[in-house]
Amino acid sequence: MKNNSKTRTLITLLLSSVLFLAGCASTKTKETQSRRTEPGLTELFGGSDAPDQHPSVPKTVTRHTAAPREYLPKEVTFTTADFPDLWDRIRAGYALPPIKSRHIAEYERWYSSRPEYIERLVRRATPYLYYISTQVESRNMPMEIALLPAIESAYKPDALSSAKAVGLWQFIPATGRHYGLKQNWWYDGRKDIYSSTRSALDYLEKLNRDFGGDWALTLASYNAGEGTVSRAIAVNQRAGKPTNYTSLKLRNETRRYVPKLIALSNIIKDPEKYGLKIASVPNEPYFSVIRLNSQIDLGVVAEATNIPVKELEMLNPGFKRWATDPAGPHRLLVTASTSEMVADAIAGIPQHKRVRWAHFKVKKGDSLGLIAHHYRLSVASIKKTNNLKSDRITIGQDLLIPVSRGYRNGKRRYQATSFSGKKSKTANNTSQHTPKIISVRKGDTLWSLSRRYKVTLNELTEWNKINASDMLFSGQKLKIWRY
Repeated sequence: MKNNSKTRTLITLLLSSVLFLAGCASTKTKETQSRRTEPGLTELFGGSDAPDQHPSVPKTVTRHTAAPREYLPKEVTFTTADFPDLWDRIRAGYALPPIKSRHIAEYERWYSSRPEYIERLVRRATPYLYYISTQVESRNMPMEIALLPAIESAYKPDALSSAKAVGLWQFIPATGRHYGLKQNWWYDGRKDIYSSTRSALDYLEKLNRDFGGDWALTLASYNAGEGTVSRAIAVNQRAGKPTNYTSLKLRNETRRYVPKLIALSNIIKDPEKYGLKIASVPNEPYFSVIRLNSQIDLGVVAEATNIPVKELEMLNPGFKRWATDPAGPHRLLVTASTSEMVADAIAGIPQHKRVRWAHFKVKKGDSLGLIAHHYRLSVASIKKTNNLKSDRITIGQDLLIPVSRGYRNGKRRYQATSFSGKKSKTANNTSQHTPKIISVRKGDTLWSLSRRYKVTLNELTEWNKINASDMLFSGQKLKIWRY
């Protein structure tokens, strides 16, 4: 009887070992496959050369090597069949631990009282949300992280803060460069949906490791800086106080940062509870990546595909000019439904026709500065193209301007008096008069104020050194320079 018991135990151990090894092999295969393709993305080639590589970034921790976090969901990839609505997929992956803060209820009230703001937020998020959420899910991070751009930039790739942070994920220049986001005259990777999302998640993973898997501290560090949060922890440690997020002495913005994300997550989780309706977002890729092998003019792509330049710019906000960066990245994001057509069209464009040049004859009153301003170029680029040794040009001189037809058509020729001599009304310097100080009323938003005073949202945020996603309070004073 004893021997039979030992035999059964031995057989059980052997079977367990075989199953364990089989599981490891299966995991390894899945890991290898996941590295071959970009999660949530279809890639096509618009040229014959090999695709360019993502800029080098610090090595990231994958879901297989990250420190265990008990509160994270199981490693499951949800499909369209599981959740036709992307919001349901995001809700299913919620995993942020709860925190106690009065600011959560405060922001829930703020969001729920502004249905038009939520509507705009969802509309702006729609082109980017599938890719972001798939990237978050592939790293086994809490799916609330897919909502973080709502707090950072309201899902606006061109959002600019007073601290010079840019893009959906609000990278400052130095941090962006550290995480592989190229920034030059042609291109700003901080605005690039594809690159900035990967870099932001790399950064968040790094912070999460540094703070032992505590997501509240991770998010606080993303907002205030790792050093700031580390110093606040050290102060509490010396005083024998708790070192969790809500116990730290942090600036007001950072104390509100995590509650703001949790409040929005709660709104998304159960909009009916807050008297809101949220438009569904299809749980399928919105865009695909076309891999190129050289620089290409967005106007050329627009003409070859009948896709408006504005649509190309919406999905490719990282390109600051009329064409892609000659040094790369050599890729273009297009809507998934048009990707094959666009790839075929680009493949059929000869290399020498991928970038266009405009002919410009110098007239009285012209200068390199005015010409460069009109064509959204630098003086240096025009000088280099035309082999000019100085800034001096003469009437009747012919210049070659590297510019897209998509940007030329429909634009009237600039008038020199708009930039020199007599200033136009819109060119007047705001320092010539004092700003109007307005008081925020109940129900006001930055968007409604911009419409009321006929200014842009960017102007309002720049004048008042605030973010577009900041909450306004009754009685708050704001400056208006044009009225």
